[in-house]
Amino acid sequence: MESMTGASFPATLALVGVVVIVAGLLSGVVDRWRIPQVAVFLLLGLVLGANGLGLVDFDIGSPVLLTISTLALVLVLFSDAVAVDLGAAREHRGLTLRVLGPGTLLSAGLIAIAAWGLLGLGPAPAAVLGAALASTDPVMMRGLLRGGDVSPAARQVLGLESGLNDIVLLPVVLVAMEFMRGPGNGPPLGRMALDLFLLGPGAGVVIGFVGVALLDQVRRKLTVRRDYESLYALGVAFTAYAAAEAVHGSGFLAAFAAGLTIAAVDAELCDCFLDFGQAAAEMFLLFTFVALGSSLIWTGLSGVTWAVLAFAVVALFARSAALAVALRGQPLDVPSRRLIVWFGPRGLSSLLLVLLPVFAGLPGGERLFAPAALVVLLSVLIHGGSLALLGKGDDGHRKSVGPATPSPTPQREPGSERITLDEIRRLEASGERVRLLDVRRERAYRESDVKAKGAIRLSPEGNVARAAAELALPRNDWLVAYCA
Repeated sequence: MESMTGASFPATLALVGVVVIVAGLLSGVVDRWRIPQVAVFLLLGLVLGANGLGLVDFDIGSPVLLTISTLALVLVLFSDAVAVDLGAAREHRGLTLRVLGPGTLLSAGLIAIAAWGLLGLGPAPAAVLGAALASTDPVMMRGLLRGGDVSPAARQVLGLESGLNDIVLLPVVLVAMEFMRGPGNGPPLGRMALDLFLLGPGAGVVIGFVGVALLDQVRRKLTVRRDYESLYALGVAFTAYAAAEAVHGSGFLAAFAAGLTIAAVDAELCDCFLDFGQAAAEMFLLFTFVALGSSLIWTGLSGVTWAVLAFAVVALFARSAALAVALRGQPLDVPSRRLIVWFGPRGLSSLLLVLLPVFAGLPGGERLFAPAALVVLLSVLIHGGSLALLGKGDDGHRKSVGPATPSPTPQREPGSERITLDEIRRLEASGERVRLLDVRRERAYRESDVKAKGAIRLSPEGNVARAAAELALPRNDWLVAYCA
């Protein structure tokens, strides 16, 4: 395997294979113990990179890294938008505005002021760094939200923040980048506003609507497999990005707008993506962590001074201070409030945002990466460590099919296979008692007129097995969970 700047194609392809294999083998351990996946794949990058085996090395000017980072940011923005529960956001409008207003923008402002005062950055570069480091990491956030021990209130607030804060911060980064170009080097202010806030989002909305309409027509006349619907959603994301860039708009804002459009008008496609496509997207994000971990992110540990460490402390805890103030007076229990205020991991989205001025070749852009990398590494250690501590004693939350005690009917290993309608009928014909559990996502459940007769509603956001036990369902009954 050749070692070279940016990595050769065989090396890159081998790296993809290694990431998929390691992610698959460690998925159960990571899920059970809540070991931060980010930490695992950064260490994998370190082992494979310039400071380890020397198999791959992506430097900051690598065209491969540019491509990987662009695709990853598109996936982050699209995945976040698709996962937003617009019904919950509208219902809790006040809470959403507090999280995204004072919680997100105040955090970005405090970090930017620290970057200006402690690092000596100009206003525009400081604004880029502040906005980038106010973004929370979607991969580590999902690791927390998958647990069954997170209260509904905390799950809701953290989910809204993770899904919506990038769309608040990305325009700050893009506008600040225009000021970094210097006078006369960028488009007029009016043209910049048109490109950023109209052409980009407009292209995303149009592509999103057209994509949903085409899929709906095919659904009516033919059939579409659910796993292929998730791939279709990814196609919509990349098409929206390309369409916006073609008309000189922001492809990143277009990707988010397309995802938000799908979330608003097609709950089924949205859930298909969350059930199938999100795993593929997350795998690519983990691959990006490996690429950054091969050498680039570790530059955050070089040249550390007291001023840089002081900035890192502000960057890590500005969000906590802002949210502690913003959430005052909200009807939240004390444990939920503490979790919300504490858990704000920085990760891939921060690094991707801070790389945008680097890839644009803006003066002073490369200077922003090292302090951002240091903050991300410290966040992986601090927030990721707390995530692992929260996971101790959690038995997981897999959905299972089968009775809790022996049955004369041949049994399935819990969670290993699906059960068909014919098999359910045979179980019932043989005298077995079967109870249906409706575990569709809340959005799909609310918007659907079709519900199985006699089904018991259980939310999939928590621990389904634990919830079933709390309902005191008979232990000898078969429990069959369905989500579509």
